[in-house]
Amino acid sequence: MERKALGTPRRGRSRVAPSGAAMLGIAAGLAAAGVLASIALAGLRTPGGRPPATTTHSMDGMAMGTTTTSGMAMPMPVPMQKLGSTTWQGMKIVARASTPLPFVVFTGTRERTVKPTKKDSMHLMVMLSDVDGGMAIPYASVWATITKNGRVVYDERQWPMLSRYMGPHYGNDVALPGKGKYRLTLLISPPQAARHMEYANVWLKPHRASIAFTWKGKGGG
Repeated sequence: MERKALGTPRRGRSRVAPSGAAMLGIAAGLAAAGVLASIALAGLRTPGGRPPATTTHSMDGMAMGTTTTSGMAMPMPVPMQKLGSTTWQGMKIVARASTPLPFVVFTGTRERTVKPTKKDSMHLMVMLSDVDGGMAIPYASVWATITKNGRVVYDERQWPMLSRYMGPHYGNDVALPGKGKYRLTLLISPPQAARHMEYANVWLKPHRASIAFTWKGKGGG
């Protein structure tokens, strides 16, 4: 069965605030159309719900970590490994891995925190972008399957994610059974959104991308 992403509507340009009844009607229409997507936010948040003010540090080849002014712990710099990349009709598909990370999933009405377990090996990130302009491509859906010697060891959806430090991506924490050679298969469903003309007639059917990679274990990439 093909998995399809749920899109998010564009913000209107009108400056006239709609009435409460109109807002309810709009929300009901969007829900009926299935365009309210689950969004995952990588990292931690303040109790008030806003990202905390931060002091940022960077390291070459590593994700940025922070120390918050409120004293809350934030992700420290973590190694980033590129597992592989490919292209599809002008879309660049890149798979990367970092250490396992906690994240928050917001469904439109509530949020829940997903914490990595001791068995998790990596945080798998799939970046979709325009080959020419480098702009991130949202509103798609990504399903990841990882096999080792032909046996499936991971088969899960990738959450559409927002991250101040890693950029928009499709991610999830992954538990691998150990070091060795693996094959990552990505099922990418077409972005469900209105498109400007440069993106007409592309990405209209689900696409499978296959990437072979070697896992050296936690800390080894």
